[in-house]
Amino acid sequence: MTKTKRVVLSEKELESFRDTGYLVYDQLLRPERFEALKEHFERKLSALPPDERPEDMDVPHFTDPELFRWLLDEDVLDLVESILGPDIAVFSSHFFCKPAREGKSVPWHQDAYYWRETIQPATEAITVWLAIDPSVRENGCMHVIPGSHQVNASRYRDVTDPRSVFDEELDPGQVDTSKAVPVELRPNQASVHVGGLIHGSEANLSPLRRCGFTMRYIPTSVRFNHEELGHKHQIYLARGVDRAGNVYADPTKSYPEVIKNRGKGQSYLGTRKPPKSDTGR
Repeated sequence: MTKTKRVVLSEKELESFRDTGYLVYDQLLRPERFEALKEHFERKLSALPPDERPEDMDVPHFTDPELFRWLLDEDVLDLVESILGPDIAVFSSHFFCKPAREGKSVPWHQDAYYWRETIQPATEAITVWLAIDPSVRENGCMHVIPGSHQVNASRYRDVTDPRSVFDEELDPGQVDTSKAVPVELRPNQASVHVGGLIHGSEANLSPLRRCGFTMRYIPTSVRFNHEELGHKHQIYLARGVDRAGNVYADPTKSYPEVIKNRGKGQSYLGTRKPPKSDTGR
């Protein structure tokens, strides 16, 4: 018997997503699966070494294959398929946790800028940002610039603020902050955004923790640069078939050597950085 494909997003919702570059989706996981993820995260957070920041729990799936229970969850993949089509790969994941009163900020950026040597075209990647805690303006929720994925914004400058997660940010002249929209989420709500969308978030100085699980996906027609970066990153076939001759890792295995090669925290994996703007030199 052929399984009937579940319609997750309407054509109107997809049209809005293509126009704005993001959407908000209610109750991504079934309640018991969300509670299991939350419990799993709390265990990981409590085991975090004291010299590691909770904002930097990047690519945890490389050493924790159990996370594929959620990265490959059928409801998550149904949502992703409605956007990317039937051939899907897991690109990355990240527990992004801003602790109360001292959570770091995320400067204005486009994800694709940081992934430009890892995958091509990087703008085709999408991020599913699943709220574990309430994510509101008070505790530093994400802000987006709707439609900014349709604008060529390529000038970056160095960031010197120690409260920033990244060491580079978009040149302020390329960001119209008057158009910024807060993306507030309840636990188990998710936002989805494209790789070219300009977004960022303020530091969390509130008494409320803000944690989320980001799950990143690409259509398998996107080419992963395994030849140059396979020792620092891996992708996984999630659904459908390969369309680009990619090399896929085994989701049942742990890859501690990849973490060792990457180093701690969040770092740019490539080697060729474009020139900074004049204002950033």
